[in-house]
Parts: sequence; C-alpha cells; structure tokens
Amino acid sequence: MTTVLETDEHKALRAAVAALGTRYGREYLTKVIAAGAHPDELWSEAAKLGYLGVNLPEEYGGGGGGIAELSIVLEELGAAGCPLLMMVVSPAICGTVIARFGTEDQKQEWLPALADGTRTMAFGITEPDAGSNSHRITTTARRDGTDWILKGRKVFISGVDIADATLIVGRAEDARTGKLKPCLFIVPRDAPGFERRQIDMELHGAEKQFELTLDDVRLPAEALVGDEDAGLLQLFAGLNPERIMTAAFAIGMGRYALSRAITYARERTVWRDPIGAHQAIAHPLAQAHIDLELARLMMQKAAFLYDSGDDAGAGEAANMAKYAAGEACVKAVDQSVHTLGGNGLTGEFGLASLITASRVARIAPVSREMILNYVSHQTLGLPKSY
Repeated sequence: MTTVLETDEHKALRAAVAALGTRYGREYLTKVIAAGAHPDELWSEAAKLGYLGVNLPEEYGGGGGGIAELSIVLEELGAAGCPLLMMVVSPAICGTVIARFGTEDQKQEWLPALADGTRTMAFGITEPDAGSNSHRITTTARRDGTDWILKGRKVFISGVDIADATLIVGRAEDARTGKLKPCLFIVPRDAPGFERRQIDMELHGAEKQFELTLDDVRLPAEALVGDEDAGLLQLFAGLNPERIMTAAFAIGMGRYALSRAITYARERTVWRDPIGAHQAIAHPLAQAHIDLELARLMMQKAAFLYDSGDDAGAGEAANMAKYAAGEACVKAVDQSVHTLGGNGLTGEFGLASLITASRVARIAPVSREMILNYVSHQTLGLPKSY
C-alpha cells in the first residue's frame, strides 16, 4: 500500500488558497496593519470559499475536513504573505473543542457562524503567573445556584477586540475530591465584569494582544463547554490543533521570506554573476528550504494523527512539528534578510518586520524549552526536573 502524503484534493486546495493569497499578498496585510485595521476582506472571502470552516462538520456548515486541511489553508496564505492568525484560534481551537464536546445548542449557535466567518471566538488560557501551565491556572469558576462565577486574569490573548466571545480556561472544584480541575467556558465579549486592556507590543500585526480581567463574571450553566469532569481531555483537544496551526503559520512565513530571497538572489548581480550562483548564498537558502520541508512533514504527520483520533500520538507529533517549524522559520527569515543585505532591512522588501514576527513560533503557544521538556519526559522517559 502506497502512503500518500497529500491527496489530489489537498493539492487542489493548496493551489486554490495560494491563488487567493496571491490576490491579496503582503502589501494588503501591511496596509491593514498600518491602518490599525483588520483583514476583514480576506477573512470574508476565505470564509465564502469555505476555507475558514474546512475542518468543521458538514452538518454545521463546515467542510467536513480536519486540521490537515485547515493547516494547508493557513500555510498557503502565509506563503503568500497574508496569514490570518485568528484561524489558529477561532476555527482550529474553539471550533474543534465545540465540535467535539459542545452541547447541541452550542454547536448550532457557534459552528455555522465560525465556518462562514460572521463570528469569531478568542481563546484564553495564558495567565501572568502560570503561562500555559494548566495546573497553575488561578482563574476560578465556582457555582452559584445553576450559574457559574468566573474570577481571574489572562494575558496575551489574541483578537479579543474583534471576537464575539472568548473560550476561557478556568478551574472548578471537583465535588468528589475537592481539587481544582480545568473547565472551559464561553464568555460573551459584553459580559459584565469581563474587561480587556490592549498590550503594547513591538510585534506589529493585525491581531492585537490583550490582558483580560474577569471580575465575578456571571455565566449561565449552558456557558460550560462539555463535561466539567473531562476538562483536560477537552483542553488538549484544542491545544494540539493550536500547535499544528502554529507550525503552519511558521512554515508559511518561512516560505514567504525564502521566496523573496530566492527571487533577489536570481536577479541581483555583483560583478558578473547573480549572487545566487555563489554557494555562500545558495547553500544556506537550500538548507532553509530543507528545514521547512522537514517541518512540514512532521506537521502533516501530526495533523493525520489528530484527524484519525489518536490524541496521544498527535500530542507528541504536534509539539515536535511546532518546534521544528519555529526553528525553521526563524532560520529562513534570518537567512533571507541576510541574503538581501541592507535591502533586507528596508520597508520596500518587507522582510525586516518578519525578524520579530518569526520569533512568535518559538515562544507561543508554548516555548521551545517546554517542548523539549515534553519530549524528554514523555518520549524519552527521562526524569523531570520540576
């Protein structure tokens, strides 16, 4: 039996999304960012073409595919210079969690709107003192009759200003053990006590970062997503797609930078020959291409395992894919800027801003050091240092 990495349908999807991305491109996204706006036109068109909801169930307006298809969409938009970061959050994390664990009412309310792009949802897990350590999360959820009361803080939450709601990770007391366990809640953006403050970032993107304060936010019972006793399972059902999509984001960015450098290296002539004829230029670009291709292979493996229902296997592969893609992206961007020399730092060529942006995939949603911890403990069976 022959293993096919990508089906003909996947290849057709890549080509179609690449064509859409090319019509918008880096110039479009740069103008949007400069204006302090959001890429609404691209988001809406991608939704109408079925790309945003390609991973969501068909019975709720989605494409019936999986994270494999959604990662292709984000990668190709990134390779065209116009990635949509909210794809990582809205359809990949929130859409997946609701599709797998939400009530029928939650699915009816959110999935069609997430698929057609008319509504978006943010995701709130990171906290000032806990990072993404779900065991140290201090945002608490306590019962008050049939309602829930949420109290806590979140930080570095993307796109809260444009999201209709935020999927908040809190901790509720287990009635049997008295211990706190993670639970997920849909918090509407206008909920009383739900406040946001924009964080001043050196990273310039269309999607802004926020610190959230939940000051006794009262939610009805139906705000809880899934079973309150299955919080970790539900949480990691969203975190694995997040890592896979972050890999897609990084690979797309690396491919975009590399394409600009390759074009420049073919055309820029010093003395008699194009600079790309010299191995000192050509070999590092070739190495960057190889690293991106290897990262994509691991991303494809992770997406395949996740879409097949192998959550444990997907966890390992998703972390490895995110690590590999983050490293490959940073190296590709660095080498691309270096290839252009002084031109690599100009606004005309648009690569310098990627020096900061490429760092995101090394840091978020989990640092490369924590991934190395995961692999050393979970894969290699080495003892923990913490």
